[in-house]
Amino acid sequence: MAANCSPSRPNKFNLILRVLLNCLLAFIFFGLPLFLSAGTFGFWNAWLFLALFEIPFLVILTYLALKNPTLAEKRLQGNEQEKPQRLIMALLISSATVMLVVSGLDFKQHWSHVPLVIVLISSVLVIGGFVLLFFVMRENSYASRVVEIQEDQKLIETGLYRIVRHPMYLAFLVIFLFAAMVLGSWYALIPAFCIPILVTFRIRDEERHLLAGLKGYAEYVAKVRYRLIPFIW
Repeated sequence: MAANCSPSRPNKFNLILRVLLNCLLAFIFFGLPLFLSAGTFGFWNAWLFLALFEIPFLVILTYLALKNPTLAEKRLQGNEQEKPQRLIMALLISSATVMLVVSGLDFKQHWSHVPLVIVLISSVLVIGGFVLLFFVMRENSYASRVVEIQEDQKLIETGLYRIVRHPMYLAFLVIFLFAAMVLGSWYALIPAFCIPILVTFRIRDEERHLLAGLKGYAEYVAKVRYRLIPFIW
């Protein structure tokens, strides 16, 4: 994943302001469907979910704004140019939103109950997903939000990229699949399981671009066999 480089380094102060704004928008984007569907601010799982997302999100983007402003800029902007990727992204956002709404309705209607120990274990795994995401971003300075070959992009084969070709997507899957458990809803797993299916389509399309435009990627594919999960796919 890559976007075109900015000709000059972004202003760090402006970037941090944008990071804070993005965190606020993310809080609203996640919070509205959760609390509206639950009908109460007493949905404690929602507050846990928001804390688990907002705090790492803020820490990672602030770190990037200070240490790698160019990458931070890429993570804060970018729209898919091709119709298939726009469709996949729309479906991914819809699946995540449905997951939030279902969990809120579940809390309101008492459809299911996830034991506290599973909620806590899932919370640790979500944090682990963000830790994984941090190391991927630190390793790959070309990791933008859109599927596109960056000018002068270099192939990344170090760190987690020695194990799977798309560790960033693996991190996102860990985060969102276990988020349903954090939200305390078994039924929220149904829309959550749509996310890995959609991610596989995104990866296949992205690899088509990388094979066509990134020097050495074909050799990398032959060397690192697994796209997402070691020994599976």
